[in-house]
Amino acid sequence: MGKRDTRGKKDTESAEKLTAAGRHDYGSFRETAGGPAPFSHMPVMPKESIDALSIKPDGIYVDCTAGGGGHSELIAKRLSGGRLISIDRDDEAVAACEKRLAPYGGTVSVVRGNFRDVKSILAGEGIDKIDGFLIDLGVSSHQIDTPERGFSYMADGPLDMRMSRDGGKTAFDVVNGYTADELTRIFYEYGEEKFAGRIARRIAAARETSPIKTTRELAGLILEAVPKSSVPRGSHPAKRVFQAIRIEVNGELDVIEPTLRDACGMLSVGGRAAVLTFHSLEDRIVKRTFSDMFTDCVCPPDFPVCVCGHRATMRQVTKKPVTAGEEEINANPRSRSAKLRAAEKI
Repeated sequence: MGKRDTRGKKDTESAEKLTAAGRHDYGSFRETAGGPAPFSHMPVMPKESIDALSIKPDGIYVDCTAGGGGHSELIAKRLSGGRLISIDRDDEAVAACEKRLAPYGGTVSVVRGNFRDVKSILAGEGIDKIDGFLIDLGVSSHQIDTPERGFSYMADGPLDMRMSRDGGKTAFDVVNGYTADELTRIFYEYGEEKFAGRIARRIAAARETSPIKTTRELAGLILEAVPKSSVPRGSHPAKRVFQAIRIEVNGELDVIEPTLRDACGMLSVGGRAAVLTFHSLEDRIVKRTFSDMFTDCVCPPDFPVCVCGHRATMRQVTKKPVTAGEEEINANPRSRSAKLRAAEKI
């Protein structure tokens, strides 16, 4: 028997309570009588992000992940004769953004779509060159705080986690349909979870009795699988696993590099790119992609002359990623992990 295969009575009771509370049908999760809660999202590093774009009043800008429109509104306020295209895949976000940005009239166009399609979206707006774009890769506070969306391990809701509810696989499909080996892989790769195998096996065993339907039930199973001594004070053992499942459901990491390359390719000379990341997996991709754009030659170091023909297309604006200040972190704890990187077209 391994050292941490058993837990104290208190841990067992806690897990049992979580699991018992989570066993009910999707029909148990309904919007309140007054409809869904108002879309609420606090933009992260608003001043730093907008300043990084070095906005020209008559320029054309794109907020690729508009959310509730916080960053978009700050861009729109700086435009005079310019134009802003605000994109989001979430219908609730689009509705909130349209309402918030209505006072700016024809200056702003709100488009429902995935930022991976930025080239075709802009082509549909008659735009082939832009002066800047912003990508915020974080999950909106509204999505996290709405139990019906199934993103949070702190609330009870159906296993959904889709950024857009137009179809496609859900967290339920991943949790109940993937093999234990597949779950282990995504928990390890996308959540950097060292107990990935133990958690996957616990999930596989539980679903043999009945499907795992709720966020609380899943969180309870994770709590059972992870040794209590390994969880830092103030943290929850489900955090990394929920992140991994969300990334898998939405294909979040797959779209970052191609979207960055497409959007940077549309920048006019002097145009700016600003990207906010919230975990190391995202940040590595952004850093690597920008680094390639900053580099003139990618030939092996021992080549006497360049034969690759690769030339830099962007220059660094932020030598190190910008992070939120203490005041913002106190006001918005979700900004703690954010990193802002910016670059300029040359």
